[in-house]
Amino acid sequence: MVKGDTPAKNKIVKETFEKLCGMWCTLIEIADFFGVSEDTVESWCKDTYEMTFSDVYKKRSSQGNISLRRWQLKSAEKGNVTMQIWLGKQHLGQKEKVEVDTEKSNGVLTELAEALKNVKSDK
Repeated sequence: MVKGDTPAKNKIVKETFEKLCGMWCTLIEIADFFGVSEDTVESWCKDTYEMTFSDVYKKRSSQGNISLRRWQLKSAEKGNVTMQIWLGKQHLGQKEKVEVDTEKSNGVLTELAEALKNVKSDK
């Protein structure tokens, strides 16, 4: 056993830890998975990566984002129109055209203004 290691720290497997981060598992979930405390995971991260859990997690959880994007693109390629529209809005700046009937809107605003005047004058 390396100096500073505890039997609990030895339960954590680096490759599995990184996969769990890539699946966006929380510190609590990762600690529970390995059967150790959250403090043990924190300490293990400092020993293994020379970083806090939070910093390691930021780096390793991006794998989950990459996988999700891959699945979204595959879904769009297979003809999922909803996904195609969503990806278009997110990445291509596409949006739905919204038309406003200004004459109708102006009429409603005029009626509202008159109603407010009447409420003020009734006081």
